[in-house]
Order: sequence, then C-alpha cells, then structure tokens
Amino acid sequence: MSNHTHETSRLSLMQAAYVIARRDFLAILFSRAFFFFLLGPLFPVLVGGLAGSIGGEVQRSAATSEIGVVMSVEDRTALLAAREQLAPQIGGGLPNFQIIEGDGADDPQRVLEESRGNYAGIVSGTLSKPVLIGTQGQIDRWRGAIALLTATALGQSPSEFPDITTQAVATSGANDRADRLKTAQAGQLLLFLLTMLLAGMVLSNLVEEKANKIIEVLAAAIPIDAVFFGKLFAMLGVSFVGIAVWGSIGGSIMIAGGRSLSELADPAVGWPMFFGLGIAYFAMAYLLLGSLFLTIGAMATTVREVQTLSMPVTMIQLMVFFLAAFAMTQQGSAIELAAAIFPLSSPFAMLARAALDGALWPHALALGWQALAVAFFVKSGASLFKRRVMKSGPQGAKKRAKRSFWKRKPA
Repeated sequence: MSNHTHETSRLSLMQAAYVIARRDFLAILFSRAFFFFLLGPLFPVLVGGLAGSIGGEVQRSAATSEIGVVMSVEDRTALLAAREQLAPQIGGGLPNFQIIEGDGADDPQRVLEESRGNYAGIVSGTLSKPVLIGTQGQIDRWRGAIALLTATALGQSPSEFPDITTQAVATSGANDRADRLKTAQAGQLLLFLLTMLLAGMVLSNLVEEKANKIIEVLAAAIPIDAVFFGKLFAMLGVSFVGIAVWGSIGGSIMIAGGRSLSELADPAVGWPMFFGLGIAYFAMAYLLLGSLFLTIGAMATTVREVQTLSMPVTMIQLMVFFLAAFAMTQQGSAIELAAAIFPLSSPFAMLARAALDGALWPHALALGWQALAVAFFVKSGASLFKRRVMKSGPQGAKKRAKRSFWKRKPA
C-alpha cells in the first residue's frame, strides 16, 4: 500500500485526475444500477414536453413585433399621433411603430430581407399613398390597421381609406426572430433538464464514498483537487453515454413519427455549430453545478444533511434558469449581459444567444470564463473538504499526535 501511495503521489494533477476518472467511469458504466438510471429521463422528458408546449403557447400570445416607418418627418409625426389617438379604443390591434433612419431609409425592403431588427413590416411612401412592405402573412395582418391609421392621420373618415400598395418579401426580421426564439427556448429547456437530472450523481457518489471512508484513502494518496476533478469528469463521461443512448432512442422515435428539426427554425450559427456549442455548454453547466454539489458533499456528513444543503442550490439553479430564459428576450440589454457573465446562468444564456446571433467570438470568451469558474469552485470545494473531513483522517491524526507530544510534560 505504501509503495502504491508513493508512486501515485508522484503523478501530476491531470494524471491523478485521469486515474480517478477512469476508475469511477468504468465502475458506474458496468454496474447494474446504470441500466435503471437510463430509464430515469422518461418522466422528465414528459414534464419537459408539457412545459415546452405551455411555454410556446405563452410566447405566441405575448409575441410583439414592430412596423418600421420610412416617411417624411411631417408624415410620420402625423402617423404616430394617429396611433396615440386610436390606441385607447383599439389597443393591441394597432402596430408598434419604429422610425427607420440612415441606410435603412434608402432601401427598406433590404432591411427586411437582411433581418435588421424585429420588423414585421415597413410602411413607406406618403400618407396619401402608403407602401406596406412585408411577408404576405404580415401584409394581410396589418393592411387594415395601416389604412385606418393613415386615414386618421389625413383627417379622413373611416370610409375613405387610401389605397395601399404592397410589396411581398420571402421573410422578415420579426418572423426569423420569433422562430429562432422557439429554437433558443427548446435548447435552454433541454440543457436545463439534462443538467438537473445528471448532476445529482456527483453528490450521491461522493457521499457514498465518504460513508465508506474511501474518499479519505484516495485523498491520502493523491491531491484532493485531483480526486474532485476526476470524479467530475467521470460523471460527465457517464452523462454523455446516457445522452447518447437517450438521443438515439429519441431520434428514432422522432423519425418514426415523421418529426424532424425542420419544425424548428435554423439557429443563427447553423445546426452543426449549435449542436457543438450545446455539447460544450452542457459540459460547462454540468461541471459548474457538479462542483457545487461536491462542495455540498464536503460539508455534509449524513444523507439528511445532503438533502437539506442541496435544496437551496437546486432552487437557486431554477431561478438562474428563469433568469436566462428571460434574458434571451432582452438581447443587448444589461440583463442579458448579467446572465451571460454569472457562471451558473452563463451556459443557458449563451446557448440561447447561439440561436439568435451568429457571432462566434462571444462563445469563446464565455467558455473560457466558465472553465475558470469550474476551477475556482473545485478548488474551493477541495479546500473545504480538507478542513472539514481530512482533519479526522491520517493527516488529522498526525497533527493531533504532534500537539499531544508538545503538550506532554517532562517526567
């Protein structure tokens, strides 16, 4: 035993972590309990499907869009005044106007085709001869409201609506954004369910080995940081095996049922990159939450204490998910920035951003920041474990023996 301890102590942090990760990964993967673990997601998937359908319905009922205005100052002032006049009587039946200036005012059709902003359509021309640009669905939706508003702005009676010239485009920024919001919402929900479902394995594994004194034996042989890192990555590997199994089964069911990803809008970064970022952000979300659970396991001495201490973390994670879900509707705001910076909400916020924004460099920054947060949490948990648990192990015994020696009175 001493020879093995001496050889293991010379391993680097990464080598020691790999030894622990391989040991835990193989032990769990070939255990009988792992098969029953694979059956666990059936109920969360059902709950997630119901929550997704309810959330989609809420999103559809609360969706808002804007009509861009490219008119002279005099005409748009009169148009906005007409909206203010009719709003108390009509309310939600009127569009929200957004003045377009600069380059967009020269070619409003290009503004829609290039998805510049959340525009359902653009009204240009003059009040007497307005031009409504948008998809055919948006034209049909807003033609009557624009006619009413322009007639009111001209001081005409409702029976004297001006003729509206229409120009249809293939898509618009409002349509793209609304569809991509659904993709972002689906990605966030799936990421949250998988993280909460799988991260608990870290806690249960650590508590079991603490009860059997195995963790103290390992910590006496190799650095406790390596033990924590090894356990985290072993559980992450087991999680990926589970996800691969569930994904294969779920994909087969979708194909058999005639369903496909075409029902969701293509994310801004494209499906291949979105899947790649999804895997990376799941790994970071799992490691972040798992490192917190390791810290809880270091503080707890019984299963009851584990349940008591883990409940606040679970509730905080739920609130973090709600923060990220709200932040994705506030692109460019301080709320979105805060959700992207806060480590626990960052994976969820950034995955939603991948669906809505095609820029890739923010993801490199976010993944680097999340990796630093994981290292900090693991280091803090390991230090806490040394103070709370290892004081009762071999090192603690040596310290107590040393103190008793110096306190011994001479004969």
